[in-house]
Parts: sequence; structure tokens; C-alpha cells
Amino acid sequence: MSGDLPWLVAAWLGYFVIHSLLASLWVKHQVANRWPRLMPWYRLFFNAVAALLLTVPLYLVWTMGGEILFAWKGVWWWVGNGLALAALGGFFYSLRHYDGSEFLGLRQLRDDERRVEDQERFRISPLHQYVRHPWYFLGLVLIWTRDMTAAMLVSAMLLTLYFILGSWLEERKLLAYYGDAYREYRRRVPGLLPLSWKRLNREQAQVLERRGNAGEE
Repeated sequence: MSGDLPWLVAAWLGYFVIHSLLASLWVKHQVANRWPRLMPWYRLFFNAVAALLLTVPLYLVWTMGGEILFAWKGVWWWVGNGLALAALGGFFYSLRHYDGSEFLGLRQLRDDERRVEDQERFRISPLHQYVRHPWYFLGLVLIWTRDMTAAMLVSAMLLTLYFILGSWLEERKLLAYYGDAYREYRRRVPGLLPLSWKRLNREQAQVLERRGNAGEE
């Protein structure tokens, strides 16, 4: 097991590097400038590469097995799995507030969209009123409510670090897109872990949405 862990770490790090590069505005600008006809396909390509590369570390975790270092037992089994089910429910609930065709890349292909910037408007969904990156938060809940082998623990730690770094990189783009409106949103709502004293009500969220989308009107 210990001899396989470096391969697992390398697989995760390779995934993180490629995923971050392909998501960066710099790479998107390079493609848009050199091969503009490929831009409508870019989001589909990005999602396909991300899904394909993710199978490598997940396969390693699955095949490595190993001794259980920590397990949710007794009443805590119900707590851990209850939290995991709630996280899955939160994820599926959140889907209604995303533009699925935009996220998958189908809209860009249909509209022959060649602009680099994401075309979704600034929108603060109900979950975004409590945490800026709800999918990352729900992902952390799912990760840390599993029984831990050495491979799972290493993966959980690396994914947590990447969610922290990935949220920072993503917010650099969001600040470029939405300016002061997103800066104010970031000041008032926590990034990865909800805090009861830092949240927006619906009216406050709508005010920030209007500010963020003012340039499009």
C-alpha cells in the first residue's frame, strides 16, 4: 500500500494541474486567438478531459483498498451517512439554479459562441446566499463522511487543498467578470464553510445580482 501512495499523489496532482490550466483564462485566450473556430467546442472538451482524467485517481483509490484507519460506527454511522445524503440532496437541488446547457458546453456549441468569458449572468442561488462555493462545500461533506483507508485519507486531504486553491483561482475570474459586486459578495458570504452570522437574504442577493449584471443592460 505505502509503495502505491506516491502514484496516487502523482495522479491527483496531475489531474489538478491539467484541470486548472484548462480552466484558466490564459489557456482560453490562447485557443481563442489561435484557433477561434474551436472555442464553441472548448467547454465540451474541458468537461470530457476532466471526466476522463478523474477516472485515474479514482481507479487507484478503488483498487488499492487497504486497512480501514477510521470508520463511522454506531450512531455516528447514521450521522455520517445522513450528512452524505443531505449533501447529495443539496447537490441535486442546486442543479435547478444552474444553466445546464452552459455548464456542459452545449449552448456554446449551439450558438457558435467564441468568446472566452463565461456567458452566465451573475446569479446568487439560495445555496450561494450561505456559501460562495456550494458544490465545493457539498463535496467536502461527501469526502469526509466516508470511511478512511490510507488512500482515501490522502485523497481527501489533497482534494480539500485543491478546493481551497481552486476556489481562489475561480474567484479571480469572477472578480474580473463582476467587479465590485462580486467583491462585496465575497466580503459578506463565506467561501467554503457556511457561517450562520454571514449570509444574505433574498432581497440583499437580488441587489448584488443587479449590480453584477448592470454592465449587460
